[in-house]
Amino acid sequence: MSRLVVVSNRVGIPDGNARAGGLEVAIRPAFKQRGGVWFGWSGRIAEGEPGPDETTERDRVTYVTVDLKKDDYEEFYNGFANRVLWPILHYRLDLAEFTRRDLGGYLRVNEFFARNLEKLLRPDDIIWVHDYHLMPLAKALRDRGHKNRIGFFLHVPFPPAEIVTALPNNEQLIPALSYYNLVGFQTETDATNFSRYLTNERGLRRLDANSFAFDEGDVRIGVFPVGVQTESFRRLARRALDSSFVRDVIDSLSGRTMIIGVDRLDYSKGIPERMDAFERLLTNFPDWRGKVTYLQITPRSRGEIQEYADIARQVGEKVGHINGAYGEASWTPVRYINKAHSRTALAGL
Repeated sequence: MSRLVVVSNRVGIPDGNARAGGLEVAIRPAFKQRGGVWFGWSGRIAEGEPGPDETTERDRVTYVTVDLKKDDYEEFYNGFANRVLWPILHYRLDLAEFTRRDLGGYLRVNEFFARNLEKLLRPDDIIWVHDYHLMPLAKALRDRGHKNRIGFFLHVPFPPAEIVTALPNNEQLIPALSYYNLVGFQTETDATNFSRYLTNERGLRRLDANSFAFDEGDVRIGVFPVGVQTESFRRLARRALDSSFVRDVIDSLSGRTMIIGVDRLDYSKGIPERMDAFERLLTNFPDWRGKVTYLQITPRSRGEIQEYADIARQVGEKVGHINGAYGEASWTPVRYINKAHSRTALAGL
């Protein structure tokens, strides 16, 4: 059986801490079935030139990570990935901040990933690349002569061509996805938007409803909504009910109904709007006052980016306003927590 090689910006090495992002939760079941290699950034910034790759073996998975230089991190991650691609792919043209330097850093880090990844590759490996950070990676590997089957999955939306064409250098970046054998999306809308972009903006020839002809071969488009393994999650939740953490939270509610939200602190999550909706509930249905508690668990992220600092301040102000206007000595309407919790604890809640 061919070896599975997963590539993502960050690598979810099991270490017992609370961090478990959506990408990590989605990928792990595939490794549980067949093992393989997971390659990506370590999360560390190197003072000088990055050191050698670091390898860790856990449960039939080989984790291989590389460090990034500070300039690479600033231009690739904070810059083009999160100041340009993230807002545009979430339909927020107003928040995009483009510089040629950041685009250069984005392409340079993808080349760096390809250069380090190819040291590990075998001819029959199946490579599975994840998310907007690494859209050009297949082209970088093809340019180096690799003929492996390579798939790509986008974990965020793909907007219509009218928005995508506002992305500077989109004519270089988006067609790079055609170097993958398979490009996967969350929804039919995302897949349709990408297909229309290839047809109308790049003039690629359709082979059938889901495939296009490209110089390097055919590229197929698919829809693969990410969910959770419901039975294992149910078992996890039942076990977690016995934990002291979950019992303490339940006891603290004093029989009140709980609304719960779990989201990374990001302007794409709709957290301020959710706060507004909860305030409207308390305003329009005063009988619910004192009977419901809204628990919002929101770990902070990308705090060095101004838009994320702005959303943190906005949410904090809304929480303070609601609690000040409606709270009582015996009841706090909104519990706003900026600390990450384990998947087990969240399942129990």
